[in-house]
Amino acid sequence: MGAIEADVFLKNGVLYVAHDPSEIKADATLKALYLEPLAKFHKQNGNKPYADPKMKLQLVIDIKENYPMVLAQLIKDLSAYPGVFNDQMSPDAIRIVISGDVPKPQNFENYPAYLSFDGRPNVNYTPDQLKRIAMISDDLKNYTSWNGKGNPTPTDLAVLKKLIDAAHSQHKPFRFWATQDSPNTWIVLERLGADWINTDQPGKLKDFYVHKDKLTYTNPVAYPVYTPEYKVDGIDKPVKNVILLIGDGMGLAQIHAGYIANHGQLNISKVHNIGFSQTAAADAGNTDSAAGASAMAIGEKTNNRYIGLGPDGRKLTNLVDTLADYGIKSGIISVGDLTDATPAAFYAHQIDRAMSEEIAADLLQSKAEILIGSNQKSFLKNKDGNLISKLKKQGFQWSTEAADFFKQTQGKHLVVLPDSATRPVKNGRGDLLKASLQHTLKILSANNNGFFIMAEGAQIDYGGHVNDLPYIVTELHDFDRAVAAALQFADQNKETLVLITADHETGGLTLLDASAENGMVTGSFSTNDHTNIMVPVFAYGPGSAAFKGTYQNQELFHKLLKVMDLKKRKKLK
Repeated sequence: MGAIEADVFLKNGVLYVAHDPSEIKADATLKALYLEPLAKFHKQNGNKPYADPKMKLQLVIDIKENYPMVLAQLIKDLSAYPGVFNDQMSPDAIRIVISGDVPKPQNFENYPAYLSFDGRPNVNYTPDQLKRIAMISDDLKNYTSWNGKGNPTPTDLAVLKKLIDAAHSQHKPFRFWATQDSPNTWIVLERLGADWINTDQPGKLKDFYVHKDKLTYTNPVAYPVYTPEYKVDGIDKPVKNVILLIGDGMGLAQIHAGYIANHGQLNISKVHNIGFSQTAAADAGNTDSAAGASAMAIGEKTNNRYIGLGPDGRKLTNLVDTLADYGIKSGIISVGDLTDATPAAFYAHQIDRAMSEEIAADLLQSKAEILIGSNQKSFLKNKDGNLISKLKKQGFQWSTEAADFFKQTQGKHLVVLPDSATRPVKNGRGDLLKASLQHTLKILSANNNGFFIMAEGAQIDYGGHVNDLPYIVTELHDFDRAVAAALQFADQNKETLVLITADHETGGLTLLDASAENGMVTGSFSTNDHTNIMVPVFAYGPGSAAFKGTYQNQELFHKLLKVMDLKKRKKLK
């Protein structure tokens, strides 16, 4: 913070800090609350307001009434700290600025030179008087009825900008007081060019600016999106194949942030049939990825942290194994840990999502054909030292490089990549998700009975947990490119349903400012955890109309089985 402001009243020869005389308390003196603590900090910092010598500080004294008497007492009180508050004696002193009930400009010279004054835009100051002005200020309500929401009208914006520009032409900083104390207000004031922002929430304001690089993202060049053919979209026809794309932690705000940042277009936004999934867990209103993904994988809500188990701990048959009974082959893809909750829900059954080694070993009982993700440690250093050899005996081809997998044309594949291969896309991961999906489609589409693929954009969630909007948007754009690959395949195949959804929303993301023209979006977060917000379900291809409406997340399992019409399929012996 570069300035601190105190409203003061004089009572019985003592300066008190209060907004109103009725609020005056015996211990709330200017000396006790401001002068002594600031003098202590000044000394601790080597006779500077902050340890960083480039940082300056001003103490604004807002005189509510009777400025002659208040200033006389203030000058007396400040004399006890000559090196702290007298910038005529030291360039590292804390500057004193007088605001509120102030002397007339022609009387500035009657007061010590270390006292500066808060100016007004409608006053014509002489050059000497202007030297005593620290800043130009006024009440925002004198110029606009804007309440801090959205933007002022164009007319009001022009008036406000003119005031600020006039102050700058005099080489003085400008501030408005009586402004709403909200991120949207701060954004608008900064855009107008205001130099000071008044706040009663200094911690919140500081966090907003300190972390602004994580709250704003600009994508200067949009990537092209695919326009689907819609030839079989929504028709009532049995589905042979399903591509389920899960954007972990992806709520509507994340999607819209990606839409704005890609200059008003996404592959996701080309899908017409849309529903909403309610994500609560069986044991809590707020789900984690384990319960959220398990609900989709087993068709029953379960407890947080449970993987592939009912809320009573029963092991339930997941979608992959259910479909395998009909000869439908499955692939599981993630650009994160392969043993993490979302991918694990489709092949494992454990009481706690943290049981990474046990989850890896559960692959021995799974009927999945292709798995791609990271976390080699849980496989290579598993407590079952023979896990890899056992998996190979079950027909899995073991790979630790995506390039090796991309050379394969058939068979079962377990591709467990080094963690560096699933680093954030903004750090150079590349198009691993899209490429892995495309190659998995190439292999599994040769199966006459059809396929099921779950592909996860895992790190949209990671960005939400650390409240990093650029992380979220770059991961969402990567996920959206995989969506394009799925839509293109569905158009070519005409028997494939594409589902795009999330296990939950992460971060409580709110979008504050956006420009599709510039690919710029600014947001704010309410939490570093998951939220209970409904998540969208986008469906494309035959059977997609069944996914419209609002329903619980476990219904995705049942809807999917219904559109695949297993009753008319031959069950393998």
